[in-house]
Amino acid sequence: MTKAIKLLTALPPPQRERLMALAREVSFPEDTRIFETGGTADRFWVIRSGAVSLDQRVNDLHRVTVAGLGAGDLLGWSWLFPPYQWDFGAVAFSPVRAYEFDAAAVLRLCEEDPPLGMTLVRSVAEVLAHRLETARGTLMEQVAVHRRTTL
Repeated sequence: MTKAIKLLTALPPPQRERLMALAREVSFPEDTRIFETGGTADRFWVIRSGAVSLDQRVNDLHRVTVAGLGAGDLLGWSWLFPPYQWDFGAVAFSPVRAYEFDAAAVLRLCEEDPPLGMTLVRSVAEVLAHRLETARGTLMEQVAVHRRTTL
């Protein structure tokens, strides 16, 4: 399994400083919906404190939590890939403080500084690979439980 990485610590200090120059501090009260599946993905966050649940809508009344995020974790990656719409929803599970980044400004920075852009994209890819492996493991556990209960 890939190792969980924290986006800001994955960047070398000079690149991290350039990215952090674009950050603004934000907070979300508990139970705040931060974004919804299908919405415009024009920003992302790095969680400073608190917990966020990523969820997927199953139907009009039911959502399934697909991941939990905490301090240091990247929240939002859909800003990096067309059609720039959220693939999941996110809600503050507790009060959350985060660094917020405007996607257009970060993408401009990546174009101006290709080594930073490559490092950032590679880091986001590592985050996604880890989350995919974690989700796969969770799904396999659920399948195993289901098989045991239906035999």
